[in-house]
Amino acid sequence: MFAIPFPNIDPAIFSLELGSFTFSLRWYALAYIAGLILGWRYVARLAARPALWRGAPPMSPAEVEELLTWMVVGVIAGGRLGFVIFYQPAYYLANPAEIPAIWNGGMSFHGGFLGVIAGVWLWARAKGRPVMEVGDAVACAAPIGLLLGRIANFINAELWGRTTDAPWGVIFPNGGPEPRHPSQIYEAGLEGAVLFLVMWWLATRAGWLKRPGALIGVFLVGYGLARSVVELFRQPDRFLQSEGNPLGLAWQWGPEAGLTMGQILSIPMILAGVAVIVAARRGAWARGAPREAEAE
Repeated sequence: MFAIPFPNIDPAIFSLELGSFTFSLRWYALAYIAGLILGWRYVARLAARPALWRGAPPMSPAEVEELLTWMVVGVIAGGRLGFVIFYQPAYYLANPAEIPAIWNGGMSFHGGFLGVIAGVWLWARAKGRPVMEVGDAVACAAPIGLLLGRIANFINAELWGRTTDAPWGVIFPNGGPEPRHPSQIYEAGLEGAVLFLVMWWLATRAGWLKRPGALIGVFLVGYGLARSVVELFRQPDRFLQSEGNPLGLAWQWGPEAGLTMGQILSIPMILAGVAVIVAARRGAWARGAPREAEAE
């Protein structure tokens, strides 16, 4: 059986020894940093193009940096709390001191997404900005972080897929001797590259930024569908598996039939996204005169 050996990539880009303390810059941390920086610059460029918007852009390019701070807090706090609540509530209820220990791993996209929503909403309300239009701009940039994060998951040899006889199967160093789906790359392609290109075209070529909320809906539907599909190939976390549930299904109606936690969390995203798109196309958040540019 043909299989691709895992590339010899160190999860740590470099390490510094400072006495008894070792500081390492890891690819995953770099992916977070690069995703936030590139997303910030992309949102700033959208905000610098008034012709894309219904009226004036919802924020100035300079304000995007301020919004970034709120989003960083939201994605870290939400991602960690989402993992604690959605995936291992019993363990962390018994070990609450480990909840802040994000350096041990354990972040949830769905929790981080809710944290970003909270950050965007709080910043927009504090500044008196249109929440849905600010959310549209952030949604356009979100696939950049997803693309880089999933590539970092691959480099870390984590969140790999189920066993496969496909010629592109990869033998991961901690995944046993059998080749597995590189599901991280599938996610990087669908949640990252494809979703970014779709939203870029809708925002810059199809005029969807003139419909407040529409691109938030597209992101919800796009991510939910992509994640649900990739869950068919992704190996669930070991703590979700058991002898009678080898696929780690959160809702099981047969030995290998059911829904994973990722799919259960994605279904409401898809439904909410469809509802948001319909409401946006009906002008639910576009009532009144377009916002005018502020004097500098």
